Amino acid sequence: MPDNPSFVLRAVDDVVYEQRPIPEISGDQVLVEVKKTGICGSDVHYLAHGRIGDFIVDKPMLCTDIIFAATPPYDGTLGRYYRLPEDLAYPLPDSVTLEDGAMIEPLAVGIHSVSNLGSFRANQAIAVFGCGPVGLLCMAVAKALGASRVVAVDINPARLEFAKSYAATDAYLPPPLEKGEARIAYSRRNAEKLKRDLGIEDRGSKAIDLVIDASGADVSIQTALYVAKSGGTVVQVGMGNPNVTIDIGQLTAKELNYKGSFRYGAIVAFKATREGKSEDGKGVIKAIISGPDFPADLA
Repeated sequence: MPDNPSFVLRAVDDVVYEQRPIPEISGDQVLVEVKKTGICGSDVHYLAHGRIGDFIVDKPMLCTDIIFAATPPYDGTLGRYYRLPEDLAYPLPDSVTLEDGAMIEPLAVGIHSVSNLGSFRANQAIAVFGCGPVGLLCMAVAKALGASRVVAVDINPARLEFAKSYAATDAYLPPPLEKGEARIAYSRRNAEKLKRDLGIEDRGSKAIDLVIDASGADVSIQTALYVAKSGGTVVQVGMGNPNVTIDIGQLTAKELNYKGSFRYGAIVAFKATREGKSEDGKGVIKAIISGPDFPADLA
């Protein structure tokens, strides 16, 4: 009997341990024995709803970080063994724990969003909506790059408290939505309260240079446009309702840079983190792993 115990999602709220065949490898593939792995927000959606947007689980599958391990019907990393191409397997140095190694992928999302897309620099200010793992790592990246101010925004007081102890300089708890209040009107009110409470202005040294939305909530996306300074940047990292109403007047009148962020920039992002600078020469956080040399045509 194969010794490959796996944590399997069979249906909504129905997970079991079962034996699966050990994956067979060929060619340039390697077999990894999984010691530590992560749970993606998409895993939670599959567990709770059996779907993400229009994609519906129609057969048993491993509870995986499906965004990066694969997409159904391919299994992921909550089994003892996982198969992948050799050029995607990087040995961790002794100085990096397995737990830290499992965090490299979400950290890459933060680096790509804050440094590559957000062009964040030392002595700038950032606001991050959503204090989940990706939002927290975006704050950590900004702090490491020398942020003058890191504002954490969330509706969960416990998450805000942790963010303050981790990387944020300020925390903001939005007020509740009033009965009958339109969501866009709420977002304007919320932004004004945030700026008033924290002394944030639209221009100058008290302005917010970069806003990261790591929540995907429509009111957070709307509020972000009101909070960013004139000429500032908003990077959309969180994924929620695909149809969101925004104040296009804010986007145009303030000449905002609004960018979408999807995972990270593959070869470009990894090369930038290894070398400590992006293609335009701007500094980024160096990677904490030493992968193989890049092929000559990618160097």
